[in-house]
Amino acid sequence: MNRYPLWKYAIIAVALVVGLLYAAPNLFGSAPSVQVSSASSTVVVDDNTVTQVASLLEAKSIQAVNIAREGNSIKARFADEDTQLKARDVIDAGLNQASQEPDFLVAVNLEPLAPQWMRSLNAQPMYLGLDLRGGVHFMLQVDMQAALDQRSDAFVGDLRTAMREARIRNNGMTLKGQTITIQARDAETAEEIRKLIDKDFSDLTLDEQAGDGGATVVASLRPESARTIQEQALKQNITTLHNRVNELGVAEPVIQQQGADRIVVQLPGVQDTAKAKDIIGRTATLQVRLVDESAEGRSAERGTGPVPFGAERYPSTDGRDVIVKREVILTGENLTDAQAGFDNNGQPAVHLRLDSKGARIFRDVTGANINKRMAIILFEKGKGKVVTAPVIRTEIGGGQVQISGAMSTAEAHDTALLLRAGSLAAPMDIIEERTVGPSLGKQNIEQGFNSVIWGFLVIVVFMCIYYAMFGVFSSLALAVNLVLLVAILSMLQATLTLPGIAAMALALGMAIDSNVLINERIREELRNGSAPQTAISAGYEHAWGTILDSNVTTLIAGIALFIFGSGPVKGFAVVHCVGIITSMFSSVVFSRGLANLWYGRHKKLKSISIGTVWKNTPKAPGAV
Repeated sequence: MNRYPLWKYAIIAVALVVGLLYAAPNLFGSAPSVQVSSASSTVVVDDNTVTQVASLLEAKSIQAVNIAREGNSIKARFADEDTQLKARDVIDAGLNQASQEPDFLVAVNLEPLAPQWMRSLNAQPMYLGLDLRGGVHFMLQVDMQAALDQRSDAFVGDLRTAMREARIRNNGMTLKGQTITIQARDAETAEEIRKLIDKDFSDLTLDEQAGDGGATVVASLRPESARTIQEQALKQNITTLHNRVNELGVAEPVIQQQGADRIVVQLPGVQDTAKAKDIIGRTATLQVRLVDESAEGRSAERGTGPVPFGAERYPSTDGRDVIVKREVILTGENLTDAQAGFDNNGQPAVHLRLDSKGARIFRDVTGANINKRMAIILFEKGKGKVVTAPVIRTEIGGGQVQISGAMSTAEAHDTALLLRAGSLAAPMDIIEERTVGPSLGKQNIEQGFNSVIWGFLVIVVFMCIYYAMFGVFSSLALAVNLVLLVAILSMLQATLTLPGIAAMALALGMAIDSNVLINERIREELRNGSAPQTAISAGYEHAWGTILDSNVTTLIAGIALFIFGSGPVKGFAVVHCVGIITSMFSSVVFSRGLANLWYGRHKKLKSISIGTVWKNTPKAPGAV
């Protein structure tokens, strides 16, 4: 009756082993370290870089606990944070002194102290949130209306260019919001304009014509196109912020969307709010120039001659220098969109869209410079880098530009993101900012974990006193619940925050509540005269329905918090939902496994240790 088959014990054993393995790294803690990684694809981090880092530290008499290379990065561990900050400055100055643009990103980090064999199994501790580690937090509001207005302005210019090329005349064009009104000369001309919009402007929809003989054409942005523009603006701003935050030397920045028009930026370890705001609010520009194809230009590109007059040298993303003319053909203001796609041969490519002015200039320039190269340069903080320099094969009109060549699908996607990320797609305002000091973070960690530990110990003492041996079963199940909860969060690489610690404490209370229900049902069966073995079986079976109902309703509430909440509320909901699932396993499956293992081997069980069972005493006849 109260015996588990072997496969159930095997499942419990596997769950325990996996839980202990992936929860254990959180016990080893972390040490201050400096992480060195490549700033571009052309710079390789190898054993020579490790030797160079060690030499730089030794020259300044800075003692490192350990220096090791992991993949394409180096981590140097130190005894304290003061030594860590000194080492960061020394390494940064030593590795990046020879180049105007940094070759390496040098960031402060916290390195887990878990053994290497655990990390080889991808057993990593949970990340610490900003409130536990310290740093800077920003909430940015994206001006979506500005993004729509900017795209609508581009459509007006594109419409003018398209009608000019199609030789369609009009009496004026006005823009109000996202609605474009075109005054045609007559109804026939208006019909030609409508056909042009239907053919070449899929993002616009035609409204009902005005009552002036059909000579007015009214077009507006489609709702689905408006949503796409807003989503792309948000993604572009997030990509731009990622590019800019790299300069701050933050190893694990959190830059994510929150709601439909907000971005959260969390920079752990950064305490200089002014510098962080300067980097985040920085602008970048995009320029298109012709490559200097003269003999002097090619000689300078090979490094065998000086840069000719009227030209400049810029590095490219593949590590080679490109000599370009000083004359700027187009800027990022003329670029309205950049999307990854495929060319006519099915090869990965990047498709650019220019506004009307840019399309006209681009058509004239490409027509006059066939078989010559054109460089697309991204400028940031006065430093330029050539993103691509394709050969012009034919005149390119219509504002649609295609960049193709030896690139993969991922590279095409990254290039499109980089081109869009040259500047912010829509302005942003900082609506919330706060700084959490590292000392406050340590205090939060201590107080948070103390609350969980003391809550756990108080529950264990009460359960063992009140329910005796079944209280011990419940306490062990509670410990297993905590281990499984931490293990799952570690496997998900969740970020632990103060609300997460609060959710852990709540999960402990809910888990022990299930065991209280089970133990009381067993006591009730004993009071009704059931045999001990029957009382154990009936207690677990009868309590299961109540436990399932209460946990499912609570899980629904947690899912609602996750869907409709944001920030700390969503973090609380994740831990809360995972805790409900682990508590149902530990309080029912695991605790019954212990009870079956302890009492199931007795064929004639006379009593069980579950505390005092107060039996109902029948009343005497005539008693009130």
